[in-house]
Amino acid sequence: MSKQHELVSVLVVEDESLVRLVAFEAIEAAGFKAYAAANADDAIGILERQRNIRLVFTDINMPGSMDGIKLAHCVRDRWPQVQFIVTSGQLKPGEAELPRGSVFVSKPYSPEQVVRKIEKMSEANA
Repeated sequence: MSKQHELVSVLVVEDESLVRLVAFEAIEAAGFKAYAAANADDAIGILERQRNIRLVFTDINMPGSMDGIKLAHCVRDRWPQVQFIVTSGQLKPGEAELPRGSVFVSKPYSPEQVVRKIEKMSEANA
């Protein structure tokens, strides 16, 4: 595990428990600190408690008060340093719909693909 990975904490926001678990475990196995939330409301609560989170990996379609795109904008307003990887198997948002600097990954994705995106984004902001 590199020292850089130790500095990056990632929040996985996904309502499908198996998908959330696979992403969470892949991110932790790559040496990042990972947190998990089942919806946007849980994610906001975790972000309020864990000030070290620098990247949110979120699904777009989720039940609750907001979807992943609204979550990304809400988080960017409150925590401007946080970056986003947004995913969906049904939607493909335009670049203008996501906060600046966000990355979109289509489902199905491989856990390795997500880890590579996280590594690339964390290196770019080191």
